[in-house]
Amino acid sequence: MVALLSSRRARRTGLGALALATMLLASACGGSEQSESDSASGNASDGAFPVTIEHKYGSTTIEERPERVVAVGLTDQDALLALDVVPVASTKWLVTDYPGAVGPWAEDKLGDAETPVVLDDSNGLQFERIAEQQPDLIVGLYAGMSQEDYDTLSQLAPTIAQPEQHADFGIPWQEQTRTVGKAVGKADQADQLVDDVEGRIESVKQEHPEFAEASGLLATTYDGYFVFGSQDPRSRLLSALGFTLPEELDQVIGNQFGANVSRERADLLDTDVLIWFVGDGGEQLEKDPLYNRLRVAKEGRDLRIDESSDYGNAFSFASALSIPYLLDELVPQLEAAIDGDPATTP
Repeated sequence: MVALLSSRRARRTGLGALALATMLLASACGGSEQSESDSASGNASDGAFPVTIEHKYGSTTIEERPERVVAVGLTDQDALLALDVVPVASTKWLVTDYPGAVGPWAEDKLGDAETPVVLDDSNGLQFERIAEQQPDLIVGLYAGMSQEDYDTLSQLAPTIAQPEQHADFGIPWQEQTRTVGKAVGKADQADQLVDDVEGRIESVKQEHPEFAEASGLLATTYDGYFVFGSQDPRSRLLSALGFTLPEELDQVIGNQFGANVSRERADLLDTDVLIWFVGDGGEQLEKDPLYNRLRVAKEGRDLRIDESSDYGNAFSFASALSIPYLLDELVPQLEAAIDGDPATTP
């Protein structure tokens, strides 16, 4: 999972002039008129257009309610679906193959609409396939879009890139939801949705005051120890539940969503609760003598979540739709981990 995200940040390249011309011609030849049945569902009754949205590469003005929205951010489809807008295309999430790139927590939001086309940006954004969808809005908020990517996409349709004030792949789910709400003319609905989900999180926090007295961290075993920083949406969820991240975390990993730390800094892992996203059932951790000397391992304070499971994906999405879905399973595991009793395995 982390390897794929990291490679996406490093490999963005521009298209040649001929490829770009071909792509734009394909988009234009398809025509711009779409029937209501072909468009993204929902309406903009509580929003007025035009609207302008600031982002990492400037600002984008959306002149009228978008009908055909393409999600190039890895979790942006959730924000759209939460607001009853079905994208015509979504981007595949790393280690999954969900139809339409829509997780089980969001399936009912599809209704009778056509399942979105699935884009795969493992080798770079699929500009031609995006053009084929004839979009009138492209959303790339939970993304690592480069300036070249943005410039190319903007020739196809108004494009919203990731916000400048957060790390790439680091937009908070609240901001993601509200930005999409503004873009599709559903700002009021977005605000209400954020309030509802935040209320659910706050209820859990109030029911478990012990969380506020504990430290927590999220990590994977990719290339040793890879830890998620305070700007990662998963870490933000843990903090919202009351847990405190290690003080030195961001000093060690820098201004990124996460980074590898050396075995010499294994002390960062020794928190009251440690959540691992693993692809091997935790086998690597079982064989790690350094890790198993830490209190967090000895006292059974760690959770090991299969990164490719629905539960693991819902956690990684950390969206307005996936958070309520995962809390029912996550909270009992946190309770078992925080008690420090190895007999109560999370």
